Amino acid sequence: MSFRTRRVFMSTPLIAIFEFFLMKYLFLLLGGLDDVYILLLTLLLVILNTVPMLFEERKSRFITRLLDEISGIWIWLSLFFFFDIVLIYILGAFIELPFYIIAILLLIVPIIAIYSYWHAHKIIVHEKTIELDNINQDMNILHLSDVHYGSIRHKKHILDLANKMKEIEDRCDLAIISGDLADGSCIVEEDDFLPLKDVNIPIVFTAGNHDFYPGIENVYNACRKAGIIILDNEGMTFKDLNIFGLTYSFDKIETVSIDELLSFIDDDKVNIINFHVPQNWEEFSRLGFDIQLSGHTHGGQFYPVVWIGNMIMYNMGLFKNNIGGKDKFLHVTTGVGSMDYPFRWGTDSELVILKLRPKN
Repeated sequence: MSFRTRRVFMSTPLIAIFEFFLMKYLFLLLGGLDDVYILLLTLLLVILNTVPMLFEERKSRFITRLLDEISGIWIWLSLFFFFDIVLIYILGAFIELPFYIIAILLLIVPIIAIYSYWHAHKIIVHEKTIELDNINQDMNILHLSDVHYGSIRHKKHILDLANKMKEIEDRCDLAIISGDLADGSCIVEEDDFLPLKDVNIPIVFTAGNHDFYPGIENVYNACRKAGIIILDNEGMTFKDLNIFGLTYSFDKIETVSIDELLSFIDDDKVNIINFHVPQNWEEFSRLGFDIQLSGHTHGGQFYPVVWIGNMIMYNMGLFKNNIGGKDKFLHVTTGVGSMDYPFRWGTDSELVILKLRPKN
């Protein structure tokens, strides 16, 4: 059983309690519903949250993917209905709210959901410029992360990604994926990433934590079939770039020592570390890496998580710091896919063209 599956099972009792009381107070606003029926609805949601996932781990099917998506959509809606209901009851403590006002406040949630669902499925291209001392030619890196191929974002998601990458391939020298190509919500078969084979630039991939959940070798086999270059605690040179892929997982895995990272540094090239999580940037910079490419955060994916993420971590965007007398950069992409809930509100499903330029 994968980490993701264990996480879902461990959280299910809390979700069930939350859903029961959420629906109880939601139906009270609409006239009320017997607790027996609310309990039956809660049990149905528990089944939706767990059973399709177990089937998807063995073989992905349309019906189980559909049920998985319905579950994810409802849990996301539940969170926002909770905020909505709290607001309604607080206002109701001071003033009497007409039913049409309550209906309007409740209707806001599905309106936000429709927009967020549409926005999550629209891949947007951004461009950012990084000026460097140790580069002799203009180069463009297409940075992406957190594709999260799985039950909810399945084969069409990979096809849409490949088509968008093909639209801009003539503007890029290579693409770098900073982990979580898969998300572990379904099995990964070796043909699943094949559309990416048609992208006419090198694609470099280093695994993140979610790539281990469906079996890292399954993900690697699908990458090899699609012609994707795997950097698993190893490096490569591409023109003026010296790229090291540092694999990340929540599980215990083999990693590399500081001495190995130091030995990889080439002062005559732009040293890039591809590391799924936006951590240890200062340490990697002191070792000699000029740029760290990361993802993992999804930028918070939707409000209010976006605000929380911006307060506590390198959540999204391009960061610059002067370390050892040299400018160092960290780029954290918000990712292409979405985790668990197919919604984005306040963040983009993005591909980012990093334009590396010699410093004037």
